[in-house]
Amino acid sequence: MKYIASALFLFAAFASAEEAPGLLAVPVKDIDGKATTLGAVKGGKAWLVVNVASQCGYTRQYAGLQALYERYKSRGLVVAGFPCNDFGGQEPATEKAIKKFCQANFQVTFPLYAKVAIKGSEAHPLFEKLTGKSSGHPGPVGWNFHKFLIGADGKLLARFGSDVEPDSAELEKAIEQALK
Repeated sequence: MKYIASALFLFAAFASAEEAPGLLAVPVKDIDGKATTLGAVKGGKAWLVVNVASQCGYTRQYAGLQALYERYKSRGLVVAGFPCNDFGGQEPATEKAIKKFCQANFQVTFPLYAKVAIKGSEAHPLFEKLTGKSSGHPGPVGWNFHKFLIGADGKLLARFGSDVEPDSAELEKAIEQALK
């Protein structure tokens, strides 16, 4: 049964990869464990990938990310939250608990994905590509709520540290550019 599930995951990932370029084709799992890709989100023109955590000083940024998503969703922005426990153990919960927390406390409707590692030998392939030398904006992630802006061509356009708030002029200007 395990082999069948693995085969189905790979099939779904490769099928999606044919439809989506670059970073948008990297196989991921949504918060409910379903195999998918970022590119599988219909209507996306730009993706803001954020490593999130529910017990972090920046957790309040969920509200700003939700507001950003609501403001730009109709124009094609997809905010994609990836829970991560790599920084200070600030996301120890299960996916089910994370989803419930985000909905109850911040009314999150943007896509959430399965918890991933983003640094070290266990780093998820998406974050390896986002931070790797060939990304165009290489370097390690410093903490939770780091933001990566990906364009419709599947390439990394920009990245923003945890201290860049979702409603910052800098981030909104980059999103506006990406949605043109």
